[in-house]
Amino acid sequence: PLKVIPFQYVTVGLIVANFIVYGLDLASGNALTAGLAFVPAEMTPQRLLQADYPATDSVAVVPRPLTLLTYMFLHGDFLHIAGNMLFLWVFGDNVEDALGHARFLAFYLICGVVAALFHAAMAPGSEYALIGASGAVAGVIAAYLMLHPRVGVWVLVLKFIPLRITAALALGVWIATQFVMVALPDMGPIAWWAHIGGLLAGAILVIFMRRRGVPLFDRA
Repeated sequence: PLKVIPFQYVTVGLIVANFIVYGLDLASGNALTAGLAFVPAEMTPQRLLQADYPATDSVAVVPRPLTLLTYMFLHGDFLHIAGNMLFLWVFGDNVEDALGHARFLAFYLICGVVAALFHAAMAPGSEYALIGASGAVAGVIAAYLMLHPRVGVWVLVLKFIPLRITAALALGVWIATQFVMVALPDMGPIAWWAHIGGLLAGAILVIFMRRRGVPLFDRA
């Protein structure tokens, strides 16, 4: 339950914003993704000195540094956005409660930016577009784990068996999976390094950004 804030306005606002952008992107034939996604290769000093691509009737373009923010509101398909928003809905409210509305919004965006930069550091020459809220949501997951590892959460084992386990176990398995995937020779199309960057950012930021008196690790 929430202890300080009456309602998780920022969490709900972020979810609504993501679905609005997703709908606009679908309506535009993915033109938003073409212009607003983050591409690591475009962040090199040489590319940053070049003029930005001109906007057209079908593609909206922002200055390359701004794609560090815009990319996290774009998603490839419905399952992509549904998964990210489900995690944000389940864990975001208590993190927002621990930080406060304004700091939670700043926390979320910073985690997303760090996730993209971490991904770029691991794949500096990549010309593949990075999209999705996964990095920012990973930060929320790390913060929740730092705040409430003992809380029980429901998971679907083998996709259909409901089981109540601690957040530490549920999220710990998810976090471990991210590190296992980056160790594989072929990581596939998912930006696992962005997830790890978001996790590290969230775990560190929550220590300094939480409200005064909010304990870590369910010590209250």
